[in-house]
Amino acid sequence: MAHGILGLMRPLRSRLNANKIRLVLLYGVTGQHHSLANWSERAFSSTQDGPGESSSEDEVTVHFINRDGERLTTTAKEGQSLLEVVVNHNLAIDGFGACEGTLACSTCHLVFDKDTFQKLDAISDEELDMLDLAYGLTDTSRLGCQVCVKKSMDGVTVRVPMDVSDIRRQLEVGKQSKQ
Repeated sequence: MAHGILGLMRPLRSRLNANKIRLVLLYGVTGQHHSLANWSERAFSSTQDGPGESSSEDEVTVHFINRDGERLTTTAKEGQSLLEVVVNHNLAIDGFGACEGTLACSTCHLVFDKDTFQKLDAISDEELDMLDLAYGLTDTSRLGCQVCVKKSMDGVTVRVPMDVSDIRRQLEVGKQSKQ
């Protein structure tokens, strides 16, 4: 159905600046949104500035501490989820975001410091259900697909847990043992 909607939107999209237009598609209770301009590339939302446009005042610095202790620093736009930040900047975090932000896994599990955690938006029951499946769960754990960047988060540091619950790894191990 989503491809049908996009097909209907193509004539409209071709006449308008698609970089600034967003189509909101609701997937159950997740409320996921996707950019028309990047639909075919991936199911993550992404806004892009046109030529000569700059929105650095909307950007914040985010630091990720990877499983191996490596510090990955990038910028993020206000309103992006932390999962979108990782994907859009191609940060080398293995297995991060397997379900592409549909709240169907816990591979984007992140750990926040206590002060930052307390300032985040309320956690949904659906997110809590997925966090129950996460390895290395802490009192300050959240899913990166559910945490949106705010200006007040400038300079935030989040930690990627050592272990991840990713069914794809189990399937790969199963295939190797059958060979």
